Amino acid sequence: MHVSLRQLQVFLCVAQCRSFSQTGQTLGLTQSAVSRAMVELEGQLHVRLLDRTTREVLLTDAGQLLAQKAAPLLQELADTLAEVADVGHAARGQVRIASSPTLSAALMPACIAACNRELPQIQLQLVDRLQQEVLAQVRSGDVHFGVVVEPPELGDLDCISLQLDPFVAVLPPAHPLMPKAHKAHKATSLRWDQLRGEPLVLLDHASGSRRLMDAALLASGCGPEHCPVVQEVGHVTTAFRMVEAGIGISIMPGLAIPAHGLSSLQVCDLLPQVQRAIMLVRRRQRSLPAAAQAVWDLVARRLTTAPTP
Repeated sequence: MHVSLRQLQVFLCVAQCRSFSQTGQTLGLTQSAVSRAMVELEGQLHVRLLDRTTREVLLTDAGQLLAQKAAPLLQELADTLAEVADVGHAARGQVRIASSPTLSAALMPACIAACNRELPQIQLQLVDRLQQEVLAQVRSGDVHFGVVVEPPELGDLDCISLQLDPFVAVLPPAHPLMPKAHKAHKATSLRWDQLRGEPLVLLDHASGSRRLMDAALLASGCGPEHCPVVQEVGHVTTAFRMVEAGIGISIMPGLAIPAHGLSSLQVCDLLPQVQRAIMLVRRRQRSLPAAAQAVWDLVARRLTTAPTP
């Protein structure tokens, strides 16, 4: 079967005009050319599509079905071809970015607002997912790129590092460790090894940061046998509420701490400083559409220069 796009276009025009002569005028064809196109189309499909009389052209049942099904398909094809022709000439359309909840909350609102101002022809859609899902969506092409904590391995991904985010300890103000931190009359800080023996409330292993926390604790002599993880949670707010309840202390990325602080909890720097790298990731050896590339450049520019709280 060799049905041409032109034959379908002529058929749909005939179905709308119900006249060969008017179809020819609309498409710039002779009446005989319109008639020939319809004969060829019916021959390819082995079915009569039109009933012709001296006064009008009527659609058969098969013709009505083809007109109903083909019209939206040809419109979608036309839209797609126009979109493809536009790629590389203008940055417009929808761009999908995935990031994990902490990064979505701390970093992405400012990026989305900047995109609205600087690239108003682009609709930026944020997909808020756990890190493992973010990486999976980048690899599958469901999103154009992702904002993640440094993955354990990049494999088929390209990345650029944006900024470093240090880990901090979160404790109740009356915790026994707090007076020791205040005696020096300096910025509140604790050593990692001071956490030895403390019950911990940590983000679970779905978080991109958990493996980095575990490695830092182990390196400081605060492995699981010395610092029991009494609760593992999926959201930072849950961890904060558990610390308030006295269940344990927590270790968090600095970006997880609200800009206005935590009114009921104490946040302490951890020394020596251990940081996680925030990265942009995309599929390797895959070019981004013009709109996605414009957003990638904007996010990279803003987050590379943005100060870490």
